[in-house]
Amino acid sequence: MNASAEPAPASPPLRPFDLQVNGYVGADFSDPSLSLEVCRKACDALAADGVAGVLATVITAPLDRMAACLANLCRHREADPVIAEMLVGFHVEGPFLSPLPGFVGAHDPQAIEPATPDAAARLLDAGEGLVRLVTLAPECDAGQATIRWLASEGITVSAGHTDCSRDTLAAAIDAGLSMVTHLGNGCPTVLPRHDNIIQRVLARADDLWICFIPDGVHVPWFALKNYLAVTGLERVIMVTDAIAAAGLGPGRYSLAGAEVEVDAEGTARRPGSENLAGSTITMPRLQGLLERELGIGPSDIERLVAANPRAAVSASGLIKTIDR
Repeated sequence: MNASAEPAPASPPLRPFDLQVNGYVGADFSDPSLSLEVCRKACDALAADGVAGVLATVITAPLDRMAACLANLCRHREADPVIAEMLVGFHVEGPFLSPLPGFVGAHDPQAIEPATPDAAARLLDAGEGLVRLVTLAPECDAGQATIRWLASEGITVSAGHTDCSRDTLAAAIDAGLSMVTHLGNGCPTVLPRHDNIIQRVLARADDLWICFIPDGVHVPWFALKNYLAVTGLERVIMVTDAIAAAGLGPGRYSLAGAEVEVDAEGTARRPGSENLAGSTITMPRLQGLLERELGIGPSDIERLVAANPRAAVSASGLIKTIDR
């Protein structure tokens, strides 16, 4: 009698992969003068928090400054293998966003500009092939030319800080748009009750990866629960949107050259503004909140913070560079 086969050992869980990290423990990735030492400190802290890799996010600024930030991060990756392992690639959020109040969020409205393939190519060139994700407003991309070009280059294109119409969103999806950045944010606090950007995106949830910032501030828990009831978990991604204040405490910090004030609850805003300016949440806290506030179990949390983010950028070949 043949002995029954031994069951295959269970695979270890995937470690989190965060698609939107603006900075960490004092490091601001949108600062072109960010030092190697401070960048390494941030990467060490991310690793200590169990993160396998991140997309370092560079936000809206004049194109020259954004290009300088990307080039600086490339130099740090070349100089330090620990940085190269953690900063797997780059997420460019802007400057091709809606300039309208509320929709522009904490981005500098003076640096907003329409999307063009030439402008996008400047940023991709500065990133030396490591830009994996671009967030833009589809209504700011004439004829969806930039979305089409980026998608042809293997870049994941995401809609964010946008008030695009249903027809424009449909055209963008047809052109290659495949994601939505931090749904429920990057928009005014008051919207039309039915025809608004949140409802338009939810109506196309089967066609899009949808990202959320689950810190209880960017989206109240009851609202996030409602959104997930519509989307399911199959195409949802949770991100931290962490800024330099993440892992630190209340105080004043910098984000892309502008001041951000973090209050005692950890909420980050531009001084005197209602607009949120990224998050201070860490990945371990994010995972704990998903379990505590929404009752999501470990396997589904792994899907939301590890498996789905990898799948969403797999077209660029990035998946091959992220270990477990």
